[in-house]
Amino acid sequence: MSRFSNLAQRVITGLIGASAILAACYFSEWTFMIVFMVIMIFTMLEFYDLVGLDGWIPLKTFGTIAGGFVFLLFFMVERGTLSTKFYFLIFPLVSGIYLIKLYKKSDPNPFPNIAITFLGILYVALPFCLFNLAAHFRGDYSYQIIAGVMLLLWGTDTGAYFAGSLFGKSKLFERISPKKSWEGFVGGAATSVGIAILLSKYFPLLNMTQWIVIAVIIVISGTYGDLVESLFKRSISIKDSGDRLPGHGGFLDRFDSLLLSMPFIIAYIEISG
Repeated sequence: MSRFSNLAQRVITGLIGASAILAACYFSEWTFMIVFMVIMIFTMLEFYDLVGLDGWIPLKTFGTIAGGFVFLLFFMVERGTLSTKFYFLIFPLVSGIYLIKLYKKSDPNPFPNIAITFLGILYVALPFCLFNLAAHFRGDYSYQIIAGVMLLLWGTDTGAYFAGSLFGKSKLFERISPKKSWEGFVGGAATSVGIAILLSKYFPLLNMTQWIVIAVIIVISGTYGDLVESLFKRSISIKDSGDRLPGHGGFLDRFDSLLLSMPFIIAYIEISG
């Protein structure tokens, strides 16, 4: 009964969240920016809260504000409002982390905490910032790549979840994630490739080969992204990163695959043209 209840929560939360994200992407570039920035901020706050459980003291507020600023900067540059030279503002901004810690008398381990603050920006904020490159891939704003990537991520997760639940026997990486199986991995891969073929028909900004390559990137790097987050959670002895998303855990649980996938996706589409 509890498993059914959890699945129902997972489905309802997923449908509401997916509908909101896709609607925001389709409506305008400004709604896309607002929704993805909000998701990024919640994910960063969650990350900093979790490392705090292990006794570290990152600059939670400053790190999150810096991540939001960098996201907004990427958005304004990619849409053509600001010149690319404004990217250089990132360096003096994040250098403020050193100055703040310099005046924190109560921090016994300033440099590890400085490193963790930077990690929050690199691990969480940067992948979200890269969505702005995908949104303006051909110059003008288009929802196609953003929506396509999200559909592939959700399709991969869904296919892996049901294939793993029904057929999962061979453990994929038992030391880190005992529930993951090779059967789930194959199910997620098959679902993702099937969605990629459909995307090539309805989202022609990229061709079929490009969509299939992105699907493969998501299957592989997304799986590793999930394992990395599992490793992180095991290191601080917790099951879920949060409880804000019923049936899914926290924002970090829901978007962990994206964090490792997005840098590879952007590198591929920018190089392949």
